[in-house]
Amino acid sequence: MRHFKAIVEYDGTDFCGFQWQPGHRTVQSVLEKALEERTESPVSIQGAGRTDSGVHGLGQVISFSADTRIPDQNMALAINSALPRDVVVRTVEEVSPTFHARFSASSRAYIYTILNRRTPSALWDRYSCFCPLALDVPAMQEAANLLLGEQDFAAFTNELNRDKVTMRDLMSCRIRRRHDFILVRVEANAFLRGMVRNIVGTLMEVGLGKRELASLPEVIASRDRKLAGPTAPPQGLCLLNVCYGERKQYASQKERDTE
Repeated sequence: MRHFKAIVEYDGTDFCGFQWQPGHRTVQSVLEKALEERTESPVSIQGAGRTDSGVHGLGQVISFSADTRIPDQNMALAINSALPRDVVVRTVEEVSPTFHARFSASSRAYIYTILNRRTPSALWDRYSCFCPLALDVPAMQEAANLLLGEQDFAAFTNELNRDKVTMRDLMSCRIRRRHDFILVRVEANAFLRGMVRNIVGTLMEVGLGKRELASLPEVIASRDRKLAGPTAPPQGLCLLNVCYGERKQYASQKERDTE
């Protein structure tokens, strides 16, 4: 058996998320089907991030093992020839058997795109959240700064389990305007289910003047999802890239990294 790492790009609009689900079209199931066709044997893949339905991937990382003689330099072309147009394998490289796309990752970065103008866009509707009201980007950045560092993000997850560690290290959260677009780039050691979209929804409330900056520390301390902002729409979110290095661990760590 040979062991591989691949970088995958996909338009999440017509997928029910990344992770395999019976009876549903997912990125994982489509990739595994293509790999099985080209290697002529069943292949199981692992993804670095379990993106939700409608969420896109630009730098999703997968790992898999396969008994194949396809040369490394031809592997991406071979897989792509069996894939639909909304999924593309960008690169493939052979790696150590100990490499795991999810458990070897040290951080993940997402970007969230907001179209902030009076009228919507026919072209960007699939890849951005439309907000016709003015957003105060400096206020949003000031609020984002309060979320940085190692904190308990229980108030920003859609799935709270008593046995699940909710501490995360939010390494950066940068917000900038580019013409009609506001881009929110976040990076953390890992993310809880719905964490990025819930953070963005909360920051947008600050940008709209609906939430005071002082509420952010209170929300974090509460661990109560009801006190944070609404979940931002999925189509604005994209898994940008995954980094590999020393992985942060927490005491009695039991979490299952999701988004």
